[in-house]
Amino acid sequence: MDPQSPAIANRNGAAAVAVVGLTKRFGEDVVAVDDVSLEVHDGMVFGLLGPNGAGKTTLLRVLLGLVHPNNGEVFLFGERMRPGSPLLRHVGALIESPGFVPHLSGMENLKAYWLAGGDPLSAAHVDEALAIADLGSAIHRKVRTYSKGMQQRLALAQVLLNGPELLILDEPTIGLDPGEMRDVRELIGRLAEGGATVLLSSHILAEVEQVCTHAAVMNRGKLVASGTVDDLIGASRRVFLEVDDSARAIKLLETITGVSRIERDGAGVSLSLTGVDRKAIVAALVGAGIGVETVESRHSLEDAFLGIVEKVGA
Repeated sequence: MDPQSPAIANRNGAAAVAVVGLTKRFGEDVVAVDDVSLEVHDGMVFGLLGPNGAGKTTLLRVLLGLVHPNNGEVFLFGERMRPGSPLLRHVGALIESPGFVPHLSGMENLKAYWLAGGDPLSAAHVDEALAIADLGSAIHRKVRTYSKGMQQRLALAQVLLNGPELLILDEPTIGLDPGEMRDVRELIGRLAEGGATVLLSSHILAEVEQVCTHAAVMNRGKLVASGTVDDLIGASRRVFLEVDDSARAIKLLETITGVSRIERDGAGVSLSLTGVDRKAIVAALVGAGIGVETVESRHSLEDAFLGIVEKVGA
């Protein structure tokens, strides 16, 4: 993020994204987005969560000026969004499936995409984008040799070329295998650590829980819940840790306030957290010389999501 960027100058604390009373209808009978209001503030990784057909993609397309709403307004960086707005120079978006020229290399595709916009290649943040996408020497291979996960990472590198302050990603791991999904989640984490604000949609609950700080639940076009991921899950969370020494881990965990229901679980330990962040737990274990291989939530967001949707539908 560039602190001198005109997109963030004189914002007076305005949110990166603000949606106010947004409604989008298709024809007379289909209400894709129904009076939605939400805010995404700087530094958030914000997940837009909901089943297929909930209105997530339509909302993102409205944010980018690709679809005109029937009612409501959208603000980016504190300014009203209009189709073709110069504000979009500070946004990186991946809405459709990535499309590349298969007989060109990844690098050649990136260069062609950038030059098609009319700006000199020297203005592109090529090195930064490649560092985050982490394609290594594969960037010089023809794209037709790429796996779906590699194509998705190349697509993310493409939307990073303009050094965006805000990333809008629609189902960034759809169609990927578990290993590829993990790679893309890690990539999004690196973006957040670098200071970018991320708004992503997903119907995969575990994905939102693992990468997002905040989330909103959509169902049938309506926003039915929003808040931090911890708030949506509830104060108590069940976590599994794969560790290299379960006995030592259990002894240490028993001394930490906010950790309860500690149980040996296969190659690791299951526990409940109340008022303590799992990152702090991992740090305590690693600090004590205990290796941590895997950290998994036990579907608590799934339970919360199903409860929210069932309650609204009742």
